Amino acid sequence: MFSSLHTTDNMRPSPLSQRDRRLNQRAKISLLGRYMLPNRQEFPCQTIDMSPGGLALAAPAKGNIGDRVIVYLDTLGRVEGKIVRHLEDGFAMALNASLAKRDKLGDQLTWVLNRQALGLPEDRRHERIAPRSTSSTMKLKDGREYKVKIIDISLSGVAVITDFQPALFEIVTIGDTAGRVVRHFNGGIAIEFSRLLAAEMFNKEIKL
Repeated sequence: MFSSLHTTDNMRPSPLSQRDRRLNQRAKISLLGRYMLPNRQEFPCQTIDMSPGGLALAAPAKGNIGDRVIVYLDTLGRVEGKIVRHLEDGFAMALNASLAKRDKLGDQLTWVLNRQALGLPEDRRHERIAPRSTSSTMKLKDGREYKVKIIDISLSGVAVITDFQPALFEIVTIGDTAGRVVRHFNGGIAIEFSRLLAAEMFNKEIKL
């Protein structure tokens, strides 16, 4: 159950029921997604922490306190709610969901967190391969270039080793292929391509 997971909240004695505590315990979790503000503009995002009752997002556009936001998260699907607090790099929101929906979300979060704790592979939209040629160049919008080493690649993105980590959501070009930074990890970054690669060029001989 979600209540058995280590969470980021301070645990204090409370008269809340076990279900209420479960619905409000936030755990650190990193999922990619997209969100839509009331003006119907969409932006990429990444979860910072989450509970069945709310979540914090790293997001390029913060919206206004009280704004209704619709979020689509990898693995979890659609959630919605209202912005309740601005963060340095995004915002926190309270989710609008029935108790049954929150219970289901708690079970989904438990499953995802247990997979991460056990080191099981992530669900991927596309197969990833390690190309024979791993050397490439990352170019930023201001013209700066950095040598990178490709770890793996899919039709929709690439993971590279680099000494320089551009900001999340920054537009970069790897070789001749444009994309945006969607994740930081120790020693490198993950990039989502602006458009899918052609299937016929996707093999171990691919070069970026």
